[in-house]
Parts: sequence; C-alpha cells; structure tokens
Amino acid sequence: MPRPDGDLVLFFPITTKQPEASRFAVEVPVIEKRRAGLDADRRLWIIFDEFNTDTVGNSFYLEPEPPTGRFSKAFFLPLLRDFTSRRRSATEVSRFRDLPRREYGDALIVMKWI
Repeated sequence: MPRPDGDLVLFFPITTKQPEASRFAVEVPVIEKRRAGLDADRRLWIIFDEFNTDTVGNSFYLEPEPPTGRFSKAFFLPLLRDFTSRRRSATEVSRFRDLPRREYGDALIVMKWI
C-alpha cells in the first residue's frame, strides 16, 4: 500500500500447528506449498486473523533478494478478499506500543514463517 513514508507490507504467519476452529486460518494445499517453496510434506496453515506490518523503505526485516516462491492468484486472491472483508476483526501484532490502528486496502502481502 503506497504511503508517503514508504509502502506498507502485511505479514501473515504460516504455522505447522493446527489452529483452533474459531481462527481465520486456511490450510495450504500441497501444490501451493510447492509453488511457494515450502515443505510439501508438512501440514501448514496461513493465519489471517493476526498479522504484522512493516514499511518497505524503513524495514530491518526485508531483504532485497528474489522471492523463494509464491502462491498462485487463484489460491490467494479469494483469501485476501476474505481478509479485507474481515480486517476490522483481525489483530495487528505490533513491535511498538501506542500505535494507531491502520487501514490496509491495497497493501502488499508477504508471508512469514513461524
């Protein structure tokens, strides 16, 4: 998402621990794990009801290297639409205290392994 102080990026956790049924989480299909460069033999879930944010130009976490892989649009875009419709109930996990809640219309989405 373009911003004057740098593009905003959202990081959704990917976990091997099966989330509770009440969570907004999706199991990653085998073909998508392969496309994304993830271990196809492990069960993985993307957690969409919690996320981190960062600013591209000021990030200490983003490296200017090519991506390992990516999810297909057919898999990921419907999930992003669902996230967008539910985003007010999602929890931003912030490294800083007292930051205002932000809007995330067209933010770049990046997965983070946990």
